Amino acid sequence: MLLGLMGAQASAPSIPATAMDLRTAAAMAAGLCNTRPTDLVFIVDSSRSVRPAEFEQVKVFLANVIEGLDVGPSATRVGVVNYASRVKNEVSLKTYKTKAGLVKAVTKIEPLSTGTMTGLSIQFAMNVAFSEAEGARTKSPEINKVAIVVTDGRPQDSVKDIAQKARDAGIELFAIGVGRVDMNTLKQIASEPLDDHVDYVESYSVIEKLTKKFQEAFCVSDLCATGDHDCAQVCLSSPGSFKCACKNGFTLMADGRSCSACSNSATDVVFLIDGSKSVRPENFELVKKFINQIVDKLDVSEAKAHVGLVQYSSAVKQEFPLGRYNNKKDLKDAVKKMAYMERGTMTGQALRYLTDSSFTAGGGARPGVAKVGIVFTDGRSQDYIGDAAKKAKEAGFKMYAVGVGNAVEDELKEIASEPTAEHYFYTADFKAMTQIAKKLQINICQEDDPCECDSLVKLSNLNLCAV
Repeated sequence: MLLGLMGAQASAPSIPATAMDLRTAAAMAAGLCNTRPTDLVFIVDSSRSVRPAEFEQVKVFLANVIEGLDVGPSATRVGVVNYASRVKNEVSLKTYKTKAGLVKAVTKIEPLSTGTMTGLSIQFAMNVAFSEAEGARTKSPEINKVAIVVTDGRPQDSVKDIAQKARDAGIELFAIGVGRVDMNTLKQIASEPLDDHVDYVESYSVIEKLTKKFQEAFCVSDLCATGDHDCAQVCLSSPGSFKCACKNGFTLMADGRSCSACSNSATDVVFLIDGSKSVRPENFELVKKFINQIVDKLDVSEAKAHVGLVQYSSAVKQEFPLGRYNNKKDLKDAVKKMAYMERGTMTGQALRYLTDSSFTAGGGARPGVAKVGIVFTDGRSQDYIGDAAKKAKEAGFKMYAVGVGNAVEDELKEIASEPTAEHYFYTADFKAMTQIAKKLQINICQEDDPCECDSLVKLSNLNLCAV
């Protein structure tokens, strides 16, 4: 079903835009909107109650909606049915393959100016306008069948049963009522949910205010172009969705998002997590989610990624050493059980623990395996970090620093490996840590000649090479 329209009667209050509405509007404004392949038929009332000037306004509305569509044989095909006491197929789905041709044909439609046989027009659309002979495509989940009925009066025939047959045949029905239209008729025509498929305007002079709503209804944002994805390297767009891919020489990981330069990589990763009182319990839960987001991107196993976790405040506590958990489920469960320490912020002491304990054989570290330290803090350290940070980097550890809130960026840079700008992250808001986790994708490449890996050390992919 298409993104529904918010039905609104004249007396109804305005409805605030949702986040999806805003993203859709932004996508349209930026030209990042496509339309799913659709067979679309307008069913337009031109009975005697519709004055010539009003019918011209209907045609302007149709033309404006068409301008927002991807018109083409393999994209959206448009037809127009004109009705009063009789029905006329003005534009077949197969006839016009461009917007310009469609719009020109719409401008030439003349009103029929007799009665109002709405049921007959829906029957005609179902049997004729949506037939393969008139250009409709074979029924498929990939092709939308949509009819938009515009009427301003009470029909002289029954619509309920025939509208139900049309819906049962897979046609999505929108109903637009104007002026003294019978609202019950609109509800009998429209697909469910009615709030999404019934619209009302006071007069034809304001019908074009529905243009934007219908353009948004058919808009499917290009999620790759809008950046609303978390692919590490390459985003491949499809209508309303996307999938990730990797550059040549890289392999897509099991998470479907990150990319690995090597298939037989092994790494020891230790998180140093600030558990000081300034973090607060609710934010500490967000920190644990942040850790598990990164864990999701690792190939955790006996032979590949091992993960250790250290929490620090005024003291340092090893939550679990490297190698204790060799599958993601057990590892993530252990992270969730971590209790909040509170108290002070001794980041220097935590860094010394990393070098002297975590990355040693006694701490579970493996010889000849790349070592990665990820330090999280939300404030200024209460002890000196310079010597400990320098020692960690001189030992060959790849150090990443993540700061939130009152974290000091100079300290983050002092902790981070070179190039500094590519190895530290900062955000003012704990809730934004999700975005950091999306970027922080750790893929270890261990080469015969580590110097050849220089070009792979990029923050966007964090393809870290053993040195």
